[in-house]
Amino acid sequence: MTVTSEVHDLVQSVPTGLFIDGQWVDAASGKRCDVVNPSTEEIIATIADGGPEDADRALDVAARTQHTWARTAPRARSEILRRAYDLMMQRQDELATIITTEMGKPFAEARGEVAYAAEFFRWFSEEAVRIGGDATVSGDGRTRIIVTKAPVGPCVLVTPWNFPLAMGTRKIGPAIAAGCTMVFKPAHLTPLSSFALVEILQEAGLPSGVLNVVCSSDPGSVVEPWLRSGKARKVSFTGSTAVGVRLLEQASEHVMRSSMELGGNAPFIVFDDADLDAAVEGAMVAKLRNMGEACTAANRFFVHRGVMDEFARRLAERMGALTVGDGMTDGTDVGPLIEPKAVEKVASLVTDAVDRGARVVCGGAPLEGDGFFYAPTVLADVEPTSDLMSQEIFGPVAALIPFEDEDQVVQLANDTDWGLVGYAFTRDIDRAFRLQESIEVGMLGINTGLVSNPAAPFGGVKESGLGREGGRTGIEEFLETRYLAMPRSIGG
Repeated sequence: MTVTSEVHDLVQSVPTGLFIDGQWVDAASGKRCDVVNPSTEEIIATIADGGPEDADRALDVAARTQHTWARTAPRARSEILRRAYDLMMQRQDELATIITTEMGKPFAEARGEVAYAAEFFRWFSEEAVRIGGDATVSGDGRTRIIVTKAPVGPCVLVTPWNFPLAMGTRKIGPAIAAGCTMVFKPAHLTPLSSFALVEILQEAGLPSGVLNVVCSSDPGSVVEPWLRSGKARKVSFTGSTAVGVRLLEQASEHVMRSSMELGGNAPFIVFDDADLDAAVEGAMVAKLRNMGEACTAANRFFVHRGVMDEFARRLAERMGALTVGDGMTDGTDVGPLIEPKAVEKVASLVTDAVDRGARVVCGGAPLEGDGFFYAPTVLADVEPTSDLMSQEIFGPVAALIPFEDEDQVVQLANDTDWGLVGYAFTRDIDRAFRLQESIEVGMLGINTGLVSNPAAPFGGVKESGLGREGGRTGIEEFLETRYLAMPRSIGG
């Protein structure tokens, strides 16, 4: 879909209200906020701007619906998710168009996000009917021990703007599969994908009251009342570490179950025995997926001194040849950043690195004209004390730092408060296993720049979060373990 009128009509067809108890409604305050296309700076929608009153109403509905929903047959929940998966794949182009229009990623990449997002529904449709338990006998033979799983209860789901569809399905999918009701706050910068998803779930047969959506330009005014209410029993948040820490403090008041997928500062390590073609290809994926606006984005490129010049040359050649522009335009490789302050942050980090001695190999500046664009950038000889070494860049900037040996690079890679993901390129299988044991991350890619997979447990260590999303463990985050003890006769 590249015709402007078609795109406009599609975006205009998406609901723009709050979704509570199966109905689209206005905010109690009557307030609304704008959604802006970051490629053109045009307002594409004006949405209901929720507040505390709306949050209370949505959570009341979720709490009231929880008992009935928890008793729904696992197969019924499974089939809802499977129908939603099918509908998403049937509407892949339409959903991709909405994603590209509201957050900027190239259309082909947005289609990939739709497929990735839909796969969470298919995965958890299969997990819904495999929620198990255990039965055993105590050591003394006198007690039957029966272990079962039950839905944790009403859940608070909070998602970011950078993967507006996939971050929703990654949380909604396991909650539905487990039998939990939800209150959901998508990012107000990119809400339309979530609203389109709600319509799909309605069509797939999700009962009213199970999923309730309140978007707000003031997230705290919605999320904090949910966490302090005592009615919600779990929070699942994806976003910055600073916000995650505040939410954990609020959740602690009622000892809520918490899943936190927070910031990252991913190391990307290129050893002197690496296949440089594969390493450059992996770097393009790990750095430029979503314009670098991803918690999994490679942030610190540690390159062995023996291959530094060649790797820098090849990477700069690839990145410098990319076409930057509107994601709906054919041939676009890299879209805009999400908003002006994102461009300002990237520019500031690059300026700081250059002031400390880094060399600009390609790019290095914002692009003029409409939209929030920054040129794909490679910096070589980056000083380790530069700000971009200790902050998420969240932009198309690859910062290259030389290293001498394995022990040194492991120490450099671990010198961060975060530990979400890492990447390493080497032909040495023994080294690969050593890195798996020594790099302090929740996920490690060896000779690949992509680790996200609905079948795998996504999450980090240290200040990168708590819990896991996806994989077999993903549904466990939404389940409580219960134990029944019964006397057992051991006589004849």
